[in-house]
Amino acid sequence: MQISAKDAKNKFSELLDRTEAGETVVVTRHGKPVADIVPHVPKKGGINFAALDAIKKELGVTHLVSYIAPDFDDPLPEDFLITSTTDQQ
Repeated sequence: MQISAKDAKNKFSELLDRTEAGETVVVTRHGKPVADIVPHVPKKGGINFAALDAIKKELGVTHLVSYIAPDFDDPLPEDFLITSTTDQQ
């Protein structure tokens, strides 16, 4: 969403509600973007799922990962772990 600085001043509470729901708001001055109001992301890890959903919607992405192999987290074969890169050539 884009909004002029003047309108943003008058609708600040509404913009915070929209941002809290995951939307990014671009504030413009004389038609040129000057600032973004974006959802807060906690510094201690954590995923802001509302922001992630907004990004997925904006990009038209339905799945972040399309396939994970059933053996994805199986241990690697022992010979793989002890073979150096020069041995593999």
